[in-house]
Formats: sequence, C-alpha cells, structure tokens
Amino acid sequence: MRITQRARRTGLAALAAMVIGGSGFAVGAGATASGATPAATATATATPGAAAAGAAAPGAAAAAGSAGVASYAGVVRQVLPSVVLIRTSEGLGSGVVLDRSGNIVTNAHVAGSATKFQVQVAGDTAPRSAHLVGTYPPDDLAVIRADDPSGLQPAKFGNSDQGQAGDVVLAIGNPLGLSGSVTQGIVSATDRAVTEPAAEGSAAATLAGAIQTSAPINPGNSGGALVSASGQVIGIPTLAAASPQGGSQAQGIGFAIPSNLARDIASQIIDSGHVTNSHRAALGAEVTTALGADGSPRGVGVVTVTSGGAAEHAGLRAGDVITAVGDAQTQDTTALSQSLAAARPGDKVTITFSRAGQERTVQLTLGELPSS
Repeated sequence: MRITQRARRTGLAALAAMVIGGSGFAVGAGATASGATPAATATATATPGAAAAGAAAPGAAAAAGSAGVASYAGVVRQVLPSVVLIRTSEGLGSGVVLDRSGNIVTNAHVAGSATKFQVQVAGDTAPRSAHLVGTYPPDDLAVIRADDPSGLQPAKFGNSDQGQAGDVVLAIGNPLGLSGSVTQGIVSATDRAVTEPAAEGSAAATLAGAIQTSAPINPGNSGGALVSASGQVIGIPTLAAASPQGGSQAQGIGFAIPSNLARDIASQIIDSGHVTNSHRAALGAEVTTALGADGSPRGVGVVTVTSGGAAEHAGLRAGDVITAVGDAQTQDTTALSQSLAAARPGDKVTITFSRAGQERTVQLTLGELPSS
C-alpha cells in the first residue's frame, strides 16, 4: 500500500512561493499538453465561498496561542472523531466528516479514480465501506459517503475568512498512515494562490485563497483538518512546499483549502452530484506555454477559443500570445491561471498580447469556469 504522495509538494524560490506547473492546462476550456514549462510566483487572491455556521470569533486562535496554552489535548479529543483515514487501491489519505448522513470531504487527489473506499476513525479497528459522491478537480475537492454512517461525528466548521496570520492551528490527519496524528503551527499567511504539480492523467489545479501554515503537512495528511485553537475546522490540508534544491520537502510551509470554499463545493456535490457554481473566472480558451527561440517561456499561446466565450468576444484568436493580465505578467500557463484565480466571473481585465509580432491590448469580461 502506498501513501498518496501529497499533501502535494510545490516548489519554492527565495522570498516568494513558487509553483511547479507541469503540462499546459485549460483556462476555462480544454487542455493541451504541449510546450508547458514549470514555475510561476504564487500571488495573493481571494475566493468566494459560503460562510460557515458557528464560526469562531476573530482572533480566537491567536488569543489562545498568546495565553501560553500548555496542551491542546481537549481540542484534539473534540476533533479527532471527525477525521477519518481513507484507503483506496492506490493509497491512503484523510477526510473530514461533514454530516450525520456520512458525507466526508477530502481532496480530489485522495479520491483519485476510485469509486469505492474504506474509511476508518482513529481508535476504531473496523473499517467501513464508502462510495464516491462526486469530485471537482479544479479545486482539488471530493465528497465520499460512508455506507454505514452510524457513530460518525460531524466536524464543527469555522469561518475561514476570519483566519489571520499568527492564529494557532493544528493539522489533524493520517500522515504516512499514522492514524490520528496531530501537528501544530500557526497561520503563516492567507489568500495564497498556489498551483499543484500535475498528477498522472490530470492537469495541475490552481488553488485560490489557500491558507499557508507552518503546521507540518506530510503525505497522508491530504484531506484532513486544519483546526483553530477553538476546535473548528478552518481548512483542508492539501500540499506542502518543496525546496528547489533537490526537491525535498521545505519545512514549515504547507497549504490548506479554506473551509468556506470546501463546504460550498461539497454542498453542491452533495445536493446535485456535481458543482453547479464554480465561482471561478475563466478566459474561455485552450492555452499552452509559448517558448522563445532560446527555449524560455515568453507568454501563453492561445490554441483555440471557446465559441461564445470571453476570449472570442474580446477578439482573441488562435496564435495570439498573452503576455499580461492587467499589471501581472503571464510568462506561462501557471502565471495566467494564478492571475485568473485573483479575479471573479464578470470582472473586466486588460489583456496584453502579441499578434504577428505586434503588441496589442484588449478589454475582456471574464466568464466562469465550467461546472463539473
């Protein structure tokens, strides 16, 4: 049994989070695998999400941390029954119980291509079967449902919008298969846009509004719980940073999907089996990284435009090379995706592009990333 190799690792460069974007990928339309190159800086973004009920008061975690808490055993006892170990034929990860019906939110990369699962609560030696409800890879989220929900304890979710740098947090999950493990740290930053490494058979996903944390996140933690000092889930740990020197995991730099977004996407999947409102801006074009004569990235080449989409309405066409969105340079597809992660459907942006050697600009009204 191998452990799902994420919390996914994302590369870092000095002073700024760097992300590895393997093959080219879709920005609002289909994907292409040609001409892709790695690396783009992570930027601060905000993603809309449904506000969670019963949210912690602002600064509650920070206050607990500043009080010099000697032990978080009470918090762990409260949350641990809501975090499950998830096994598939390909590996293992973690999940968080959403409700009394046995719905469990996890990462799409933990679910992978599986439709059947085994889930197990810490301290319970008997695994129970579960099945896939739905998955949404663009946000790396999935919902599975235990066939026998009896005894599963729903987690208490907090309002991730209220999280701030310096708040004390715990990461609870099953790293390296060690059931019910807990690590501790702080929220290092909020509203990060990070791009996961592309998995085999799937494009890279850009996560908008991610929570950066110093709480160690290891393979098997993916899909678990990032918890405030008041015992409320504020994020879903998903990936860890990797050092550019040798690719080993960078210490104390991990990322979690905000709980507000996770609950919103999960609710849509539970209600309809798929995502009906992605909240994510889209260009409406299939793109790939364009390379210069020296082999270095020089922009984002438009491969095709979606009929009736934002790019077509703005006059973009195949062969154009996008070099900037607003003031943000887009040297490759990862940079473009992160620029779009900072925007919302309906926003008007200025696109700078080259056509036949001539630089041009155009105003474009962004569309919405297609639902699943």
